[in-house]
Amino acid sequence: MSNTTTGLSMDQIAAMRTQVLGAVAKAPGMLIALGILFIALGMIGVAGQVMFSFVTINVLGAFLIIGGVLQAIHAFQSSGWKSVGIQIIFAILYIVAGLYTWLFPIPALEVITLWLAAIFFITGFLRLIAAFHHRPFGQWFWLVLSAIISILMGVLIMNSFPASSFWLPGLLIAIELLLQGWTLLFIGIAAKSHSAS
Repeated sequence: MSNTTTGLSMDQIAAMRTQVLGAVAKAPGMLIALGILFIALGMIGVAGQVMFSFVTINVLGAFLIIGGVLQAIHAFQSSGWKSVGIQIIFAILYIVAGLYTWLFPIPALEVITLWLAAIFFITGFLRLIAAFHHRPFGQWFWLVLSAIISILMGVLIMNSFPASSFWLPGLLIAIELLLQGWTLLFIGIAAKSHSAS
């Protein structure tokens, strides 16, 4: 589409790109590199879903332990007995949960898989309710379709449980890494072409 048909000058288009991209336009190379890294990690995750699941649960355990330690440090720096007591309880819970995921990764993966199945079921039913509320609109069919897909995903997870707990968390995180990687890559390319123009 030409600039005359849109009614915008080249300067106006450049200003709009700068507004949309913001600070991102200053470091397109970093975004492209991060995008490629995430895509590579996502591809590794898709290829080795079981390995990726166990790596994920170990990383989650590390984050929980670090979070618990930081919470405990913050608790001892806080004033007021009630505040300190509640924060120490949370810190202990985080550390115990982190150690549990490290010591018992298979049950931890099973819990995460059940949680994912529950999310699919809940979001599916909520979308179904929303679809029936939007019946007067023409697009309500797509809400029903997405609701059915979510519920079916929950059913599929439960049908293959507990075997699905070995590969499902890794696969979903790998897909998320791929999507995030492609997003960063395209934003980086757009920012690079903007800075070049």
